[in-house]
Amino acid sequence: MPSLVLDIALSAERMRAVYQGRANRIVVHSRDGRRVSLPAHHFRQFLTHDGVHGSFELEFSATGELLSLRRLG
Repeated sequence: MPSLVLDIALSAERMRAVYQGRANRIVVHSRDGRRVSLPAHHFRQFLTHDGVHGSFELEFSATGELLSLRRLG
């Protein structure tokens, strides 16, 4: 399965936009420079009072379908 590593640092304020309906996607760059746009709801399980922070591995199918998203380390 293809995968990408994402380093994410989103403040609680930025995530608040998701809950207020002002945003529904998160756009980040992978470590290899690819731009990735993901539905924000995939990050809810990683949300803390400080926001979403850390390194994540994104696995996807050959057609680009998200298969898994997990925190590294």
